[in-house]
Amino acid sequence: MREVIYFDTSALAKWYLNESRSEEVEAFIQERGPVSISDLTVVEMRYLLARRRREGHFSQDTELRVFATFQDEVRQGILLCHPMPAGIASAALNLLSMAPGVPLRTLDAFHLAIAREIEAELVATADRVMIQAATAVGIGVVRFDDTSPKRVRRR
Repeated sequence: MREVIYFDTSALAKWYLNESRSEEVEAFIQERGPVSISDLTVVEMRYLLARRRREGHFSQDTELRVFATFQDEVRQGILLCHPMPAGIASAALNLLSMAPGVPLRTLDAFHLAIAREIEAELVATADRVMIQAATAVGIGVVRFDDTSPKRVRRR
């Protein structure tokens, strides 16, 4: 049975956008996929792409093309999309209590709660606070933050 690896939006964005460490994310997903995401990730990806377009990083055509690619990869099973389970708000609340010294944001608490619910062995993230929080609550972490030399994906 494959290990369950949950990708948060900060790491998954590197699969679709030309960012630092994108080549590493691409290699990881190709070698270890499929990887898990959630309905929350879908909403956050849509928001992220719209925000980047509004900031002038790319056109609306690019925004729509990237999101369509993302949706296709969900349909193809490259990304395994899990629904947000009932009771997830309570689970996120409990996680905030488990890591009181970590400045965990609301949506990141939801991501961690979903990862625990689907019994993910690892959380892949580029967010340093998420790294701290996952470690604090006993979930393994695959780091795609900028602590190592930057590599830019050419796709």
